[in-house]
Amino acid sequence: MRIGNHALNGKVVLAPMAGVTDRPFRLLCREHGAALAASEMVHASPALRDSRKSRLRADHRGEPSPRVVQIAGPDPAMLAEAAQYNAANGAEIIDINMGCPAKKVCNRQAGSALLADEALVASILDAVVAAVDIPVTLKIRTGPTADNRNGVRIARMAERAGIAALAVHGRTREALYRGEAEYDTIRAIRQATSLPLFANGDIDTPEKADRVLDHTGADGVMIGRAAQGRPWIFREIQHFLETGRHLPAPDATTVRTLMLDHLRALHAFYGDHQGVRIARKHIGWYLAGRPDGEAARRALVAITNPQEQLARTADYFDRTPAAA
Repeated sequence: MRIGNHALNGKVVLAPMAGVTDRPFRLLCREHGAALAASEMVHASPALRDSRKSRLRADHRGEPSPRVVQIAGPDPAMLAEAAQYNAANGAEIIDINMGCPAKKVCNRQAGSALLADEALVASILDAVVAAVDIPVTLKIRTGPTADNRNGVRIARMAERAGIAALAVHGRTREALYRGEAEYDTIRAIRQATSLPLFANGDIDTPEKADRVLDHTGADGVMIGRAAQGRPWIFREIQHFLETGRHLPAPDATTVRTLMLDHLRALHAFYGDHQGVRIARKHIGWYLAGRPDGEAARRALVAITNPQEQLARTADYFDRTPAAA
């Protein structure tokens, strides 16, 4: 699969997730088989550009190509200027967020709220594609409401505007993350357009990825929540798609090493104080479902010192041989 002039080395990519897909997590997922990993959503407003949060979200130092920055906002001119700014600062692909259902995003008429205004969507797509000479991609949902699944119309607009690839989450804006994702709309988009297409939503096993690709005809799958605490899922899915066989699950020693390296990277990226706090949610995801994992999580999230957090995490694996 290609996105503009970039050839991807697999069919499985990481979904951009606010508060999750920072540089340490993106690097980790790329190391474990993700063919692409977009930044957390960066708001297009110039007034927010120099905030620490925005600078960290756009930090791609050491990342393999292609580097993707996702932008969000309600104004075509502002989004176009944000695309130019990020392209000048190392982005190789610009992704437009029209998929986030969070109230604080939608209340600003950004994210998936845009899907209800098709004329504005068209203006944004045209403006951003014209503003930069690098590929522009788009992330959407199936529509604003169950009564208005307009994903096919949006996809056709995207193709006409020159969007280089499209990712579709199989829920409407109003559904948030409730219920089950549906893939019929993604299938209809595949039949209506020739865009490189990623299916997204509730894909959490190699078998599910294979079934979704078969049903929709999509070119690849985009993995979000299923990668939390399980960054090796990309390699698992890609291997299954290529061979029809499962890779062995990582053993406790492998997970111990990976998790400790991830925590160290978070401490280094954010600094000790914030790094320890950010690491807590990842600790919860890694330990979910493991023996005594909930008790270990409760103890670890109370720790404020990075070295103690690392030592106590290592101790959990060392004293829990069945942690795998």
